Amino acid sequence: MLSHRGIPPWARIAKRRERKAGLTPGPSRPAHLDRTEEITSRRDHPIAWFAPPGPLRYPCPRSLSALYLLGLSAYGHDSAVALLDGARIVSFVEEERLNREKHTSAFPEQALRHVLTAGGLDLSDIDEVAFFLKPWQLVTRRTARALGYLPRSLVQFATYRPANALKILGLGLYLRHNSLPSRRAPRFRLRYVEHHLAHAASAFYVSPFEEAAILSVDGAGEDITTWFGRGRGTRIERLHAIRLPHSLGLVYSAVTDYLGFRPWGGEGKVMGLAPYGDPDRYYQPMRDVIRWSEEGRLAIDLRCFDYHVTGWTRWISPAFEAIFGPRRLPESELTERHADVAAALQRVVEEATLAFLRFLHRRVLSRNLCLAGGVALNSVLNGRILREGPFEHVFVQPAANDAGTALGGALLLAHGRHRLPRREALDRVDLGPEFSDAECIAAARRPGLRVETPPDLVERTADLLAAGKIIGWFQGRMEVGARALGHRSILADPRDPAMKDTLNHRVKHREGFRPFAPSVLAEAADEYFEGAVSSPFMLLVFPVRAAQRARVPAITHVDGTARVQTVTRETDPLYYRLMEAFQRRTGVPVLLNTSFNVRGEPIVCTPEDAVRCFRGTDMDYLVLGPLLVEKRGG
Repeated sequence: MLSHRGIPPWARIAKRRERKAGLTPGPSRPAHLDRTEEITSRRDHPIAWFAPPGPLRYPCPRSLSALYLLGLSAYGHDSAVALLDGARIVSFVEEERLNREKHTSAFPEQALRHVLTAGGLDLSDIDEVAFFLKPWQLVTRRTARALGYLPRSLVQFATYRPANALKILGLGLYLRHNSLPSRRAPRFRLRYVEHHLAHAASAFYVSPFEEAAILSVDGAGEDITTWFGRGRGTRIERLHAIRLPHSLGLVYSAVTDYLGFRPWGGEGKVMGLAPYGDPDRYYQPMRDVIRWSEEGRLAIDLRCFDYHVTGWTRWISPAFEAIFGPRRLPESELTERHADVAAALQRVVEEATLAFLRFLHRRVLSRNLCLAGGVALNSVLNGRILREGPFEHVFVQPAANDAGTALGGALLLAHGRHRLPRREALDRVDLGPEFSDAECIAAARRPGLRVETPPDLVERTADLLAAGKIIGWFQGRMEVGARALGHRSILADPRDPAMKDTLNHRVKHREGFRPFAPSVLAEAADEYFEGAVSSPFMLLVFPVRAAQRARVPAITHVDGTARVQTVTRETDPLYYRLMEAFQRRTGVPVLLNTSFNVRGEPIVCTPEDAVRCFRGTDMDYLVLGPLLVEKRGG
């Protein structure tokens, strides 16, 4: 891939580094360009989506030291930033954890400041920045579709936020002239990356697979809604796509809105509501609305929806209500009908996705599958894919929503553009801010709190959990993704049948039907859960074994399943020790683990966030770093 100057991008970077350091380039090439590889056709190019046509002959590096890459997602939902040092993930942070606005669309300035600080860098050190979509494709393709629905689609132009499009197009200028500290004028290159390609990269490049089929399903990227592809080594290619207005993700969001929950955030509630319903009642009507084929085709009955006309300001049409009944108002009573609609939707989406995977498997013939996109956060669907799908091994990106495209964009630069070798598979996601003991102590100095430093914090915490206490658990670096995995968690005893209602009403302040998930010692997972495999990111649902359901009722959903996190000593030694200590006291290698937040708020990030959440709920204790915090008179 040659620039307009005829110089490969990695050679430009090397020259720029010499200029930054005030060095005069010598007559020889940089050392990392000594090894060359001849690429003779576009098909052979490792990143064919970037490659120009015709023969290509230029040096390709095998390694690049001190290559700093940023990935950004912003102005949609779930804004985030990822920083790579070469191919190593230095930090990956969701902006919502810092600005405290759930699913924020804001530019991730606080997250950007953090990742640069974590890397000991400023913007002048960054070589390239990847943004998670291509703005011109987004604007032109969606505008063309809106014109096809005139005059009904005029509302799209009235409600469209052109400022966001301008911000995206002017992103490079904004980054170079904002308030972020920089020793020198930033000279990074900005790369706009196809949205679903970033999703695909976020899953494949950190998976344990050398080759795999890849499926990305969400609401929509530029105009693709479902992306079928494959990866091998450092190369990813698209094989097939489904485009707007036909979208499983948007239909799921539309029904989420119909059921009185917030789209782009409430879909998990619909998934949790579905087991309370009878899927047969509305299965055939839902199947008529969502039609698919075994050849990778999807056809939504657009008469039932308005999202494609109104630009997501109105989701369903009167035709949908004529079939399924009137829309539920937010916070109104949930009825049997609502649960039945949720159950039918969940079943149909599962069946459609399985059909897509059978089609993909015929094209790729791999045993391995990588999943990304917001729909991949549907852990019930993921569990069914593992049990019934054509692939033996499944990897789900833990930040499968749009936050993950920040990481995916940066990985595309590292592996796709610069051909850096892939690193070990992702096995932990504590990639965000970390706080010192002194910061924890300062945050705990609040009126009404009693603070102690137990000689053995793990053993003391296990005693409290075994006694039925609810514990806020704050340790180590902030995690990325929708699930709390033992660094920002609320923990409780899964043996207590009343614990689910206690947590929902007195601590989380949320709907009573919503289930809670278990953490289980990895070596005991199969003893408690049927068909359990490694599930470190809590993205797979397994049936709880019938013989164990009475032992762990607080984490057993109404349909007898649970969304499982497996814990190993290697990935999280402290949390593993706590679970071992709890097992010694109770005989149960399982803890109830839910995210450390209340309804409507992001997971806590800082010690101050944790203390504030603790004081505003009926949690019994807070473990804050080395401290055990209790409310006075509690």
